[in-house]
Amino acid sequence: MTTDLKQPATPDAAWQADIRAGVRHVRDLASLPLSPAERAAAQEAAAAHKVRVPKPYLDLIDWNDPNDPIRAQVIPSPDELVAAEGELDDPIGDHAFSPVPRLTHRHADRVLLFPTYRCAVYCRFCFRKESLTSIGRGYTREALEPALAYIAGHPEIREVILTGGDPLSLPDAALAEIRARLEAIPHLRLLRIHTRVPVALPSRITAGLVAALRGRLMVSAVTHFNHAREITPDAEEACRTLRQAGFVLLNQSVLLKGVNDNVDVLEELCRELIYRLGAKPYYLHHGDLARGMAHRRTTIAEGQALVAELRRRLSGVCNPTYVIDLPDGGGKVPLAASHIEGRNGDAWLIRGQDGKVREYSEVVADC
Repeated sequence: MTTDLKQPATPDAAWQADIRAGVRHVRDLASLPLSPAERAAAQEAAAAHKVRVPKPYLDLIDWNDPNDPIRAQVIPSPDELVAAEGELDDPIGDHAFSPVPRLTHRHADRVLLFPTYRCAVYCRFCFRKESLTSIGRGYTREALEPALAYIAGHPEIREVILTGGDPLSLPDAALAEIRARLEAIPHLRLLRIHTRVPVALPSRITAGLVAALRGRLMVSAVTHFNHAREITPDAEEACRTLRQAGFVLLNQSVLLKGVNDNVDVLEELCRELIYRLGAKPYYLHHGDLARGMAHRRTTIAEGQALVAELRRRLSGVCNPTYVIDLPDGGGKVPLAASHIEGRNGDAWLIRGQDGKVREYSEVVADC
């Protein structure tokens, strides 16, 4: 008789294997099908800003296409080392609104909570790339205590947004502990989770993860798909799991030159987000002023033209709001061109989707 000494797979085995099989360090870039010059340039950029690409996302890259939109998002480029004048290390002003460590309180009713500064995938365009590289700390119970005490002491706070880093890169036990601590604060109503995991590491979305997050609070998972090629069958299954758990699915995309700055690409992405994933296209972000990202930013005028055409092509449920996150904590501001052209006496002059300007006279009751 022989004894099978193989240990049973844990629920986390698949996604942890996907991380190990991908790119985790600068030295792993040597295994990629890059030319010697490309490899040297990528290694130089990765030494300045962390690199990590799980295998499922790595497998989406067409290595025969030097302009592949998946490759552009995660493989380090020497362009990242060129800082343009006006770029910032804290482009949306997180630091100025951080009353305690691991928390940003910019708007009265909601806060950002940073349980970890680590990610399942490091996006080259990330607006927190400076913090993720310099801080690099993971989750500890003690590190979150000041932030949790702050939230408990501010009854105006209704929503907590888990961000970072990617909160879903944490183990189920840590997520369950964070969720339990938050739902014990009576004035909280909504837990938002901003994550790239369903895109880059869909095997991470497990029954155990759902159980860790489900509780008293309404949960919204805000995903980050930038291109329709990222919407794979595995990503579709991951989002179905979150949807069936009762979580509200939204998506934030970033407008990136050479990735999705094309109306046909954006149209397909927005349609598939709704039709395949059941995720509402929520925001289309104008590129933040992160250092070394000038080569990926469009102009605002280019973005406005794209979303104007999207507005003509897509139903309202498929249309995202084009926004800019202003430096120094000014918050997210819509950038779409106004359809209001002015006034003619008491009538408003409003430009329709067909380009024609019409008068609109308000009819309201005198009170």
